[in-house]
Amino acid sequence: MSDAYSPVPELNRLKEFDERIGNHYYANGFELLEFDKLDAAGGYSDEQEFVDSFLCFAYANSSGSLYTLWRIDDREDLATLPVVVFGDEGGIGIVAKDLRDLFRQLACDWWQWPSWGGAQFMKPDADDEPSPRHGEYVAWLHETFGLTPPDDPGDLLDAAVDEFGAQLESWVDRFYEED
Repeated sequence: MSDAYSPVPELNRLKEFDERIGNHYYANGFELLEFDKLDAAGGYSDEQEFVDSFLCFAYANSSGSLYTLWRIDDREDLATLPVVVFGDEGGIGIVAKDLRDLFRQLACDWWQWPSWGGAQFMKPDADDEPSPRHGEYVAWLHETFGLTPPDDPGDLLDAAVDEFGAQLESWVDRFYEED
């Protein structure tokens, strides 16, 4: 039995960074959770295929929205799966093509604000303080993966929606029943 946080090496490296900096935010509202222990899909569908298709790994914001990996297929490298957010007040949306794009989005330190219309990033106000460990995260991201923040995390979100958005919407419609 492995002591690794997850079966995803990229998430394991983030978990090591997370533990090293202690109980401090490095991206607005982002917080790692115990890997795949929460049922982010609950409330959307009780169908096992739907529930099993999402691997929850983090809070996306301070109000309880959740980041998941969407098992879109049977690929072995889970880090290459699309990242989906489940909104705490509803809504499911594509956020990033893969974990590395999400890591780059987090380096912008913007808020994730999912809704029934999809995922979106909101730029903090000019007078908002950055997350306490944001600078350390950006340095870690560059040192660990050679990645830098995009100018706007929405650009990566838009690329992911272009690639996976219609597929996610169609797939979810097979399971989700509105009351």
